[in-house]
Formats: sequence, structure tokens, C-alpha cells
Amino acid sequence: MSQPPQSGSNPFTVDHDWLARTSEPALPIVDPHHHLWDRPGHRYLLDELLADLGGGHNIVATVFVECMAFYRAAGAPALRPVGETEAVNGVAAMSASGGYGPARLCAGIVGFADLTLGAAVDEVLMAHLEAGGGRFRGIRHAAAWDASDEVRNSHTRPTAGLLRDATFRTGFARLAPHGLTFEAWLYHPQIADVTDLARAFPDTTIILNHVGGPLGIGPYAGRQDEVFAAWRGQIAELAACDNVVVKLGGLGMKICGFGFHHQAAPPASTALADAWRPYLLTCIDAFGPERCMLESNFPVDKASCSYTILWNALKLVTADFAPDERTAMFQATAERVYRLGPS
Repeated sequence: MSQPPQSGSNPFTVDHDWLARTSEPALPIVDPHHHLWDRPGHRYLLDELLADLGGGHNIVATVFVECMAFYRAAGAPALRPVGETEAVNGVAAMSASGGYGPARLCAGIVGFADLTLGAAVDEVLMAHLEAGGGRFRGIRHAAAWDASDEVRNSHTRPTAGLLRDATFRTGFARLAPHGLTFEAWLYHPQIADVTDLARAFPDTTIILNHVGGPLGIGPYAGRQDEVFAAWRGQIAELAACDNVVVKLGGLGMKICGFGFHHQAAPPASTALADAWRPYLLTCIDAFGPERCMLESNFPVDKASCSYTILWNALKLVTADFAPDERTAMFQATAERVYRLGPS
């Protein structure tokens, strides 16, 4: 057995050449869900994203998901969301220059198109594809709705049962012909709607956002065990649909009811891991690592923790999985689903 070189009697002497003989790369991460916006009192653009990414994790690529930002100020209302894709593609081009670090920021772009336009949504989809410069990958038409006034409904102002609406489904049917995916954002009582949609359109890839949106506020506050049991049953049924993948994250949102934002100090990664573990492991068990992708949902989840602490927590939850399984959840599933290519 070779011995390390002797460096004298000083116990504090470090031989850097010897240490460099063995190295291990940091776990590569594709963050498949973040936003960019510039709103009164809250800006989250390239500089803010880069600051978060600089916290020590090896982020190799990211995917932008629509958030009603940068819409065109004029023109046909249905086409105004294309302005968001235009703006984000500009950020992606800046990143691709290499002048902002090695990560491929916004390598995939998910935008909004009103699928209740029916077949007429084709014009909007084609405009997004053109504006995306080869990076446009899918549509999110958020459907999160709850009857309680204490639960905020989605920014798209959906109606109850949107995913089952016939006109919506006519528009939804146009996604697969364009090679586009669908991001399903809703609350846990609506998961059965996604299951029904996935069964009706087995050739369209559906990405369940934020583990299906378990609620913990309003009428759901104090009912975590009951909510978890109902959510877990719906997740198991949805996972039987091979065309559905799931994003593991979003649990830092205030609506989930963990209340971390009320604490005197932000939680440590161990506390986050303990709170989130039952939800994440349930999804991994149901879908398998090859249909799971870990996400940040920043800056929304920044209400509960920093970017660095969030990924520390996700690493803790998945620490016991095999290396190939962790690679799938942290990188490969997102690269495959969003057609990013290897990082």
C-alpha cells in the first residue's frame, strides 16, 4: 500500500499535490423548475438567479417555467404570453455565451397558452416555438383551484374542473403534434383530474408540478395526516399512467402549511428533509426514480429557505438511493423529459 509523502513533523502541513490525486465531482443538478420576473417590490432576474446558484451546488442546467411575466403590452391577447418566451430566450442566449458561468440557464422553456382556445391555440404554440429559439418545450396552463376563499387560486384564474373541460381538451390535444409537454399545476384534491387527463391522452407527456400541491392552509390547516392519506392514494393511482412524471419539490410554498416562514430563523436542511421526506419518498416509490425530478421552484420556495439549504435537504432525503437513481432524479430525468441533451 502506497503511503502519503512525509511532510515533516508539523501536523498542520498540507500536501496539496497528494490531495489532488483523488477527486470526486460534485453531484450534477438540472433544476427543472424556476421562474424569472420583475414585479413591484420583487425582482428575480439573471443576477438574482446567479446569486442563488452560487451557493456551492453543481447546477449544470435549468428549466424556466411560466409565471405571467414579460407579456407583450399590445397585440392579440392570446399571443401576448409569447413575450415571456422571447424575454427568457434572451436570458438563455446570454447564458449560452459562457459569460455567466458554465450552467446552461433556461436551457428549456415552458410557457403559457390558453388551451381553452381549442384548436385555435395552434397559432400560439407555433409562435412560442419560433420565439423560443429551439428551447421551447411545453405549456403550463395552471389549474390550481379550491372552493375556499382562504386558498389562492392560480394566476390563470381557472374554473373548477378545468382539466376535464371539453374545449380545454381540444386545445390540449394540439400539444403532442407539436412535440410539447404539459405541466400540471393544481392542488391535491384535483389530482384525479390529472389522472383522467393522462388516461385520455397517453401520447402526451404530463409533468405533475410540486408533488401534486398538498394543501395545509385554510380548511386544510391542522389536517396534515388526513390530507397526506388522501394525497398518497391519488398519487398511487396517477403513477400507473406511464406518460406522467413528477417534480419533487414545491413544499416550501406557504400554501403547504409547514409554517417555516413563521420561525425566528430559517430552518436547517435537516428540518426541511424531515418535513418533506414522506412526500418525496412516496412519489419516488410510486413513480420510480426514472420518472422523478428534483426541483427548486425558486424564488417561490424562497419563502422557506435558501437555494443552498433546499438542495442540501433534497440530497439528505435521497442519500440512501443508488448512484444511478440519484443521477436520474437530480439530472437525467429532466434532461430526457425536456430534451436538454447531456450536460
